[in-house]
Amino acid sequence: MASYDFSRDILFEILSRAELKTMKKCRVLSKECKDLTYESSFMRLHSARTSTMVGYLLQSSRVPTQYLVSIADSVKPTAYSPYVTYFLHHRFRVVAAANEGLVLCSLSKFGGDSFIYVYKPTCNEGGEVLPPPNPRFWRTKISMLVLRSNPLRFKIVRLSDSKDDAVDLDSKYSDEEDNFNVLSNEKSWHCEIFDSKSWEWKQSDDLKLTCHYSFMNTQEVSVCGGLHWLMFNDQQDKYTILCFDGDKEEWTMTSLPDSLGRKTHRDDQIAHVSCEGKLGLINHSYETKMLDVWILNHEKIWVQKHTINLKSFNEKVLPSPSPFLSFSFYSADTLFMMDLGCKYSVWVYYYNFKTGELKEIYAGKFIESAYFIQTDSEPVQLKPEQYIY
Repeated sequence: MASYDFSRDILFEILSRAELKTMKKCRVLSKECKDLTYESSFMRLHSARTSTMVGYLLQSSRVPTQYLVSIADSVKPTAYSPYVTYFLHHRFRVVAAANEGLVLCSLSKFGGDSFIYVYKPTCNEGGEVLPPPNPRFWRTKISMLVLRSNPLRFKIVRLSDSKDDAVDLDSKYSDEEDNFNVLSNEKSWHCEIFDSKSWEWKQSDDLKLTCHYSFMNTQEVSVCGGLHWLMFNDQQDKYTILCFDGDKEEWTMTSLPDSLGRKTHRDDQIAHVSCEGKLGLINHSYETKMLDVWILNHEKIWVQKHTINLKSFNEKVLPSPSPFLSFSFYSADTLFMMDLGCKYSVWVYYYNFKTGELKEIYAGKFIESAYFIQTDSEPVQLKPEQYIY
């Protein structure tokens, strides 16, 4: 078989015209293909050529509740902007989203999930209502990950703090369980898993940790077939990452690099992120204005990838550094930042730290969350045929 040595420009032209699913599959061909598809210039052109939606699904506590903001937006996008799409009726809230474009919605912001459904907003089709989870459990965390796209299979993980259980007068075990948790210095979360393949919830073994662990107020990260949450241990005074394997349905803990385990300033920020398809960490120093980026490689070793100087960004945008700045990666060379310091006027920033290019977009008021979305408009079959009546 003949071999072909395509130049980078030829690869750029070919891949930027490929449909989204094909482009993602090409990432495994070589490191060059993979790196190319994560560049912001490629993502912009690919989105324009294939009508792919790429950006952040922002959610506000006010009407309209959700909309998507793209790097191509004007400074003040409106409902009529071609790049800003409004999704849901204000009664529904997005409680989880997958990068592939699936959105999980509930009538409840916290706690019970008596009515939840999943859909793909870009294909202009109705979603599917999910069977309700256990009504006795008061949701603490809920997350979704896509395991494969053809045929589509996704899972939803719902964690509920056992101390918030609804009182069950018929149960003779609840008091005994509470006493055991107190005496053993243990805290447990009920774990329910929804599998689209069987189209049902199942309750797995409780997640048991010491009472010193608590979830940080950050979004989960879905990469490498798993879900990841940032946690803090107040006894050890350090951070760690809780990991859920989507295929094996097993829990593990991943330690952070020694230099990132603890804060040196009360306004320093540590966040876990998705970076080029891998689990990453961001450490923002409030005093030095430096941003260190780490990547967990295939050998499960943390490797420092970038050290980004944000002084020029702060001089242009935030003369007084905000301790409420949230970070994620839009692409390999572009940070997405959102200043939540003023709820009445929230701005988002796309900052290319290699070229210095900065895009500022007014996001509105009362923004609570931002979910990265990269998806096409192809319809999907959410529910297996055998469960469609």
